[in-house]
Amino acid sequence: MLKISEVCCEDEYDSMKNYEKTPVLMKRAPFWSGAAVQNAKLVNISMKDFINKYMVLIFYPYDFTIVCPSELIQFSDRFEEFQDLDSELIAVSTDSQYTHLAWTTTPRQNGGLGGMNIPILSDKNHRISKRYGVLDEELGVPHKAIFIIDNKQILRHVSTSDMAISRSVDEVLRVIKACQFVDKYGNVCPMRSPCDDDTCESKNTKDND
Repeated sequence: MLKISEVCCEDEYDSMKNYEKTPVLMKRAPFWSGAAVQNAKLVNISMKDFINKYMVLIFYPYDFTIVCPSELIQFSDRFEEFQDLDSELIAVSTDSQYTHLAWTTTPRQNGGLGGMNIPILSDKNHRISKRYGVLDEELGVPHKAIFIIDNKQILRHVSTSDMAISRSVDEVLRVIKACQFVDKYGNVCPMRSPCDDDTCESKNTKDND
């Protein structure tokens, strides 16, 4: 089990060079912390709050837009499926925590998010977006990106996309299941849905032979 003392800290990351490049897979994920909105309240959260859990960082460009809310609402509405996998979702943009608060307290029929089940982190100083290599310097906003970090805070999956392209909740769940399958059984995850009954039974049988 990972200890808090083993988590990369702010000072350690500030001393590193070239952290504006996309982080390297299978290495320790860049540390992050900041002000956020959670359960309609302003809070401070950090990577250390999610120790020994899988984390999904969902970078998006703007609050109060058409595409971003539909994606975030889908992730929020299905948060229990992620919790069943011992995983947590954190949305991130360069809007302030106050803008996040206004967005989450605006009813959905009026263009807001309404009640959300996941925290929304403010990266107003662009530090997190730079560390994860997703900041559009000209616009001052992050590209759409998904980072999956495992329970040892190792970066396991990265996907970035054009701002106009939507993202799939099912695909993110599939990748987490695949990572956890590999964590448990090692080697390469089958192409089929990870850890379905046939796959797991087959693997267990081989292990017991």
